[in-house]
Amino acid sequence: MAEYQIITDSTTDLSPEMIEQFGVQVVPLCYTMEGKTLHNIPGGGEMDEHTFYEKLRSGINSTTAQVNAEEFIQQFTPVLELGKDILYLAFSSGLSGTYQSAVIAQQELKEKFPDRRIEVFDTLCASMGEGLFVYHASRLQQEGKSIDEVLSWLKENVLHLCHWFTVDDLNHLKRGGRVSAATALVGTMLGIKPVLHVDNEGHLINVSKVRGRKQSLDALVQKMEETAIEPAKQTVFISHGDCLEDAQYVAEQVKSKMGVKDIRINFIGPVIGAHSGPGTVALFFLGTQR
Repeated sequence: MAEYQIITDSTTDLSPEMIEQFGVQVVPLCYTMEGKTLHNIPGGGEMDEHTFYEKLRSGINSTTAQVNAEEFIQQFTPVLELGKDILYLAFSSGLSGTYQSAVIAQQELKEKFPDRRIEVFDTLCASMGEGLFVYHASRLQQEGKSIDEVLSWLKENVLHLCHWFTVDDLNHLKRGGRVSAATALVGTMLGIKPVLHVDNEGHLINVSKVRGRKQSLDALVQKMEETAIEPAKQTVFISHGDCLEDAQYVAEQVKSKMGVKDIRINFIGPVIGAHSGPGTVALFFLGTQR
C-alpha cells in the first residue's frame, strides 16, 4: 500500500497538539487586518487568537482571501517528491474557493508526478467540523486503512458531520452578507441570537432564532440530542470565538445529557472568526443528518 499524507487547511481550527497527534499537514490560509496580511497559523502564529478577537471587539475589521493554486503547488510538491500520495481535505466549497484552487493544483501536479496520486476531497465542512472530519480520517489512516478506504468513509459520512453554532454579535454576519442590516439591527436591540448550521451543500444557513445567550447555547445541545448517533461513543469538537466559558458550558451540557466523554475545545481561528465574530460557539458531531 502506497504511503500517503493527509493535508488540510487552517480553517480546521485544530490546535498544534491535535495536528501533531493526527499526523496531518496544514496549509495556512490568510487574513488581512490593519493593512497587514497575516497567516492563520494553528496556535496563533503571527497574532494570537485573543488579540485578534480583542481587535474585532474594538471595531477593527478583518477580511479574508482564498489560497491560490500556486500556494497549494508549493505545499504539495515536497510531499510528492518524497514519494508519498496526498489526500487533501478541503474547506467547504460552499463557503470558499479554496477547494477549487486545490483542484487546479492537483491537475497541474498530476502532469509533473504521473506516478503519484493526489486526491482532493470537498469536506463541505468548516472550523472544527472540518477538523473533526480530519480527525476521523487520521484515525483510519493510523489504523492502517488505505487511501481508498479512507475516501470511502469520507464519502459515506460527509453529510453526517453536523455543524450547529450561534453568534453573539449579528453585525459580523451582516458584514459577510449572511443576515440583512435590518435583521442585525432588530436582533441586536431585542437580544435575538441566531442558531445556524452548515447544510448539505456546505453553505451557512440560519435555521432559527432564540432570545438570549443561554437559550442559544442550549439550542445547540438540543440539536445534538435530536440527531446524534450513539453520542456517548463519539468524540465531539467545540470551537469558540474567544468565549471559553460558554464553550465549556456547552461541553458540560453535552456530557451530562448524552454521556459524551471525549470533547475537544479550541479557538475559532481568524479566517472563520473574521466572519463569525467574537462570542461564536460551535458544536460538531456525527448525526443522522446535517
